[in-house]
Amino acid sequence: MNGYKINGTIYILCMRHKENLSLTNEDLRQLEKWVRSPTTPIRQVLRSRIVLMAAENKHDVEISQCLGISRHTSRLWRKRFIINGLAGITHDADGRGRKATITARKIKSIVDTTLHSSPVNATHWSTRSMAQRHHISQKTVHRIWQRYNLKPHLIETFKLSKDKHFFEKLEDVVGLYLNPPDKALVFCFDEKSQIQALDRTRPVLPLAPGVPARQTHDYIRHGTTTLFAALSMLDGTVIGECMPRHRHQEFIKFLNKLNEETPEGKELHLIVDNYATHKHPKVKAWLKRHQRFHFHFIPTSSSWLNLVERWFRELTDKRIRRGTFLNVKTLIDVIHDFIAKNNCEPNPFIWSASVNKIMSKIEKVKECIAN
Repeated sequence: MNGYKINGTIYILCMRHKENLSLTNEDLRQLEKWVRSPTTPIRQVLRSRIVLMAAENKHDVEISQCLGISRHTSRLWRKRFIINGLAGITHDADGRGRKATITARKIKSIVDTTLHSSPVNATHWSTRSMAQRHHISQKTVHRIWQRYNLKPHLIETFKLSKDKHFFEKLEDVVGLYLNPPDKALVFCFDEKSQIQALDRTRPVLPLAPGVPARQTHDYIRHGTTTLFAALSMLDGTVIGECMPRHRHQEFIKFLNKLNEETPEGKELHLIVDNYATHKHPKVKAWLKRHQRFHFHFIPTSSSWLNLVERWFRELTDKRIRRGTFLNVKTLIDVIHDFIAKNNCEPNPFIWSASVNKIMSKIEKVKECIAN
């Protein structure tokens, strides 16, 4: 027997035996988190409070009085939690809740339209144009696209190599990355050509609270330079040199520099692209005189396979893109300073993709093109 008092009148109730409910530490933390969070749906907060009070051995009547709900509601969510745990109070039972206002057929039509067509006056669908097409709200379109992971506003680029010896070259280069030869050094080499020494027409406005740094969109050209760089796969250091042009003469000059700055007796394996300069007859003659140099050519249209390109991106992002240079000498000094600081604290790039993994991705792209 139990009772409660309302407006001075005592009511005696015959209580059913309450079902035992116990919480693990993880359940307790999650329920309290839901109750405290301002983003938790109201219905889930209520259910969490019911369970927490039930875990304190409170009867359904006490819970219903405290939370302003019926005893049936308290008993329902107590049982749901006992049977299904946290999942029992986060999901409504089948057939419950607000009925869908858009049919499965309509959803399929929106998905098919997104995948297989485009609007008359645009290259891709937006939530607004799709909503107008199917006479629904933009938010509904957005929810459907989220559910099916559709992003018509995004586009990615790709390029497939037409190199007849693609697989052989891929296997050769990836083999150097994953299993470098003993007592040898592996370098990724390339030229970053036409680096412009750009000066702004007005001084750069500094960063301020709430205001980003600002520079004029127009600029003054003061000339260009070409960076020859070899990235060591062993430790991430870079051997680099800026030159005014990138002919075979400059390439041979850089090879001589590389020959001087690497330990004697070590075999040198250079990963290079298919630029004509690298295959010039005078370069081939130089290689015959320097037997420790070995060139490994990446497939055509596969610059992603040369890790020095990743280092070039670091240089561009950190020192060149937003830089202001009064002349070419200033630009060269900045590049050489970046190389020196890189070599003081080198951060080697680690290649992890196997040949099989790369080929499987390429095959998927080819299948998409074929379809």
